[in-house]
Amino acid sequence: MKNHNWNLRTNMTMLTDLYELTMMNGYLQNKMKDRRACFDLFFRSVPESGGYAIMAGVQQMIDYLSDLKFEDEDIDYLESLQIFEPDFIEYLENFEFACDVWAIPEGTPIFPGEPIVKVIGPIMQAQMIETMLLVTINHQSLIATKSSRIVRSAGDRPVMEFGARRAQGYDASVLGARAAYIAGVAGTSCTIAAQHFSIPALGTMAHSWVQSFPSEYEAFKAYALTYPDNTQFLVDTYNTLHSGIPNSIKVAEEVLHPIGKRLKAIRIDSGDLTYLTIQAREMLDQAGLTDCKITVSNAMDEYLIRDLLLQGAKIDNFGVGERLITSRAEPVFGGVYKLSAIEYDDEMVPRMKISDNPEKITNPGVKELWRFYDRDTGFALADLITLEDEQIDDTKPLEIFDPHHTWKRKVLTNFRAEKMLKPVFVQGKQVYENKPLSEIREYCADQLAHLWNSIKRFENPQTYYVDLSQDLWDLRQSFLAEY
Repeated sequence: MKNHNWNLRTNMTMLTDLYELTMMNGYLQNKMKDRRACFDLFFRSVPESGGYAIMAGVQQMIDYLSDLKFEDEDIDYLESLQIFEPDFIEYLENFEFACDVWAIPEGTPIFPGEPIVKVIGPIMQAQMIETMLLVTINHQSLIATKSSRIVRSAGDRPVMEFGARRAQGYDASVLGARAAYIAGVAGTSCTIAAQHFSIPALGTMAHSWVQSFPSEYEAFKAYALTYPDNTQFLVDTYNTLHSGIPNSIKVAEEVLHPIGKRLKAIRIDSGDLTYLTIQAREMLDQAGLTDCKITVSNAMDEYLIRDLLLQGAKIDNFGVGERLITSRAEPVFGGVYKLSAIEYDDEMVPRMKISDNPEKITNPGVKELWRFYDRDTGFALADLITLEDEQIDDTKPLEIFDPHHTWKRKVLTNFRAEKMLKPVFVQGKQVYENKPLSEIREYCADQLAHLWNSIKRFENPQTYYVDLSQDLWDLRQSFLAEY
């Protein structure tokens, strides 16, 4: 029976582009079923010309790869297309994932050109998972990266993710909230995300609550009596300074104070937020509500937040919605998945995509990624992409060079080298230990603390070094010379 309500599906094996399946069928017909291949997932540029991105989505990648199987309805559909051979249909019926997979842990700063996921296994299988890996890593890394920028712009002021209703679909709202929490937001308004991922659930009232009562005062009073321990008012339904703030103060004095409670916060969702928050702060302080927080929302992003704070706005918390959950300024992460080696005569032979567009040229071979940290400061110095059999001795000086401007060279000393790609699957079996989201969030904050501030600038950030080893650079040059 066909499942017409596709969103009830939990098995996402069929979330793949058709050409993955047609290529798989072709590999089988050409007796390449068991030939091993290596694919790299990487991205070419940081969104919004930023200095770094944040890795996210690994847990959902694991969930997908752990449950790869074709259901009867999938087989029936593929047979109905009449483009696949019977032996390929039989292969899908008995499909068992058998690839090795490595990934950079979630919450890690990542940079263009680096292999952030590596897959080695039967080419049919490694090919098939391309689409789902890309949609998973691209989306969450995009939202985590945007969220990191927004959180950084707010400094020590909490940022609340308010974007569920503006996301491009419910998966985007839920997984976007997850990615935002990794990058440092304080919580989410999306209840299902809060429930499923143990993220703090945040939110109070909408304008409709205030409009539903005969007066704004009565609306605030009713809310205060319902939630006396967490009273927060939305004050811009009618007039922020002439109605909203005075009614907030009146309810605080007449309703909350007599029962020993305090007004926790007000929220402003429109208007000149610098002027309104300065005036609101003065009015609240004069009324003795110096502990009442001021929250603002209304199409926030990192630039508006930065400007508000520079202008002296009196803001304690930010609610950020559409521009975070959609990464509105640049809503595409741009990760790609490319073949880098294929097996012939029991040897992995490097492969390289060459293009008239230099940014689309790939790095050949089975590779490893290293990150170098200064032993004294702990700051990240550079990343180095090597061939898999190369070893880094961090007890000796190491010369690195820019792969595009090879005369730019630097000798690293007193550094610690760390392999960045961690095993996730071995022959199709998960070996990666899933971590609580709160732990991933703490790890992300720690990793960002090890980047120089110049790399984290919004405009014209310093370019972080991502270099190629001499052996990998020579291999790449040999391909370019040949073709």
